[in-house]
Amino acid sequence: MKDFSKIKVWEKAHHFTLQVYRITKNFPSDERFGLTAQLRRAAASVPTNIAEGCGRDSELDFARFMSIAAGSASEAEYQLLLACDLNYIQVETYKELNQQVNELKKMLNSFIKKLKANS
Repeated sequence: MKDFSKIKVWEKAHHFTLQVYRITKNFPSDERFGLTAQLRRAAASVPTNIAEGCGRDSELDFARFMSIAAGSASEAEYQLLLACDLNYIQVETYKELNQQVNELKKMLNSFIKKLKANS
């Protein structure tokens, strides 16, 4: 069993999730159960799945949860674009968060490859 809080990609995913929660506070109230909830859920799913994978017995199981985390990151990536296109976030904010989520995806994919090679 690994300590998820010591994994760099988890730290970055947690930081990203905190930022998503902060920016979505300013979304329109009629989006509370729509885009706000979806974006928060997708963002939080990334570090959540990394943490859950750390509790698994095998490297292949861990890789599967990292893959789920990468899928959630892609989901958040699209939802950020939608939020920008709807003018819920500024272009600068979108660019910063999009860069972060793409860095997360790259880190997750590298981690997945490493886990699969070690199994």
